[in-house]
Amino acid sequence: AKAGHYAVGQFNINNLEWTKSVLLTAEELRSPVILGVSEGAGKYMTGFGTVAAMVKAMHDELGITVPVALHLDHGTYEGCYKCIKAGFTSIMFDGSHYPIDENVEKTKELVSVAHAMGMSIEAEVGSIGGECADPEECKRVADLGVDMLAAGIGNIHGKYPANWKGLSFETLDSIQKLTGQMPLVLHGGTGIPEDMIKKAISLGVAKINVNTECQLSFADATRKYIEAGKDLEGKGFDPRKLLAPGAEAIKATVKEKMELFGSVGKAE
Repeated sequence: AKAGHYAVGQFNINNLEWTKSVLLTAEELRSPVILGVSEGAGKYMTGFGTVAAMVKAMHDELGITVPVALHLDHGTYEGCYKCIKAGFTSIMFDGSHYPIDENVEKTKELVSVAHAMGMSIEAEVGSIGGECADPEECKRVADLGVDMLAAGIGNIHGKYPANWKGLSFETLDSIQKLTGQMPLVLHGGTGIPEDMIKKAISLGVAKINVNTECQLSFADATRKYIEAGKDLEGKGFDPRKLLAPGAEAIKATVKEKMELFGSVGKAE
């Protein structure tokens, strides 16, 4: 993706409908895809073992042929080991809240464990809460051999406030100059204007995370279905019917993002 100047989307999954919608859209658009699982979502789905088994079975049953990664999102040190054991194909260790020396130490250990298992690993420097990471610290972590690096460049998780200053391309450029070919990750992809997304990709961002936007589109479609009284018509209350509009809305959001990120047709 980095060499081809596009980004692979990480779409967080929360249940069967979410996973199915993302996988089917990726296959339809011939796009590689990353399924992100937060520790909270993993717990909600009864554990990382359940998630890994569901994703593998669904991948096989649906006959998915595009590249799919199952990735831990914002993992703790303990969470990373749980996902390694559960059979994930990729992990993210978020050591950004530790002092930089401790972040480096823990990341280094997890890099060697993940790579021995044939897994990719993402690290984080600088929190994703509107602040910017220190490019020198980014270089220290990138030099540990991580496969991708998430660095704070003014991005935020969830909805962006009206007074948001935008992404710091100056910081992104500085990080890129020091980390070379390292693929960079943009967290908090919901609500960032399209022109900023495209500029970030041109500056080395090769993975973009989307979660809130799928949740909002799912909720909106479900609300409309119920407010229209569809659940009271015939067997409209059947969960397969009740959840269908939301699942279709997720597909539409994922398609829109894959087109924006430039990953459509890249799985050929």
